Amino acid sequence: MTKLSVNINKVATLRNARGGNVPNIVNVALDCEKFGAEGITVHPRPDERHIRRADVYDLRPLLRTEFNIEGNPTPEFVDLVLKVKPHQVTLVPDDPLQLTSNAGWDTKNNQAFLSEILDQFSSAGIRTSVFVEANPEMVEYAAKAGADRVELYTEPYAANYAANKEEAIAPFIEAATIARKLGLGLNAGHDLSLENLTYLYQNIPWLDEVSIGHALISDALYLGLERTIQEYKKCLCP
Repeated sequence: MTKLSVNINKVATLRNARGGNVPNIVNVALDCEKFGAEGITVHPRPDERHIRRADVYDLRPLLRTEFNIEGNPTPEFVDLVLKVKPHQVTLVPDDPLQLTSNAGWDTKNNQAFLSEILDQFSSAGIRTSVFVEANPEMVEYAAKAGADRVELYTEPYAANYAANKEEAIAPFIEAATIARKLGLGLNAGHDLSLENLTYLYQNIPWLDEVSIGHALISDALYLGLERTIQEYKKCLCP
């Protein structure tokens, strides 16, 4: 079964735009779980423009599903993750000033750095995932660095889906197949939506998890959060 992890960053962005605690991040996360999400993802950035460090601490003891923290492994991020000990940490090579993550790791040139970071998290009993593009070599070096999983950066797939979905999915099938041969778990995320998720799942049914935030929260404005989560889960059914 492919799990649905809901990224709640956009909910935090809405809260922060007005100040105060509306919408309440913890309540939304717990509702996502109640409505069927199998995980919650957060991506705390140094400027705390959406998820704050305090949110991470507030969420950890209350969540009943999988908690995934993603981000750039700065010393501050590593310290946060080691203190909170989520079920999974996803390493993303984003610059603090980036609007959103827009590339995967060069795992070959960063192998030594990643190995050191991954070892710290693995020693603490935290499952590790590395954000990579659909490039077999990057997948292979993520395995060499000691990752438990890779998360495929799916923005290129989403961007090209409408024009030629067969061509768009091809490199992701190749990368996913390499990951499976290497014994890596497989996640996917970025710009996945109700439009393109089913086709991704049909072609890569061994996905462990998809992490979806922007599109899901946007759809919830029209459909409501409970129905939206159920619609995304339908996309992940055989």
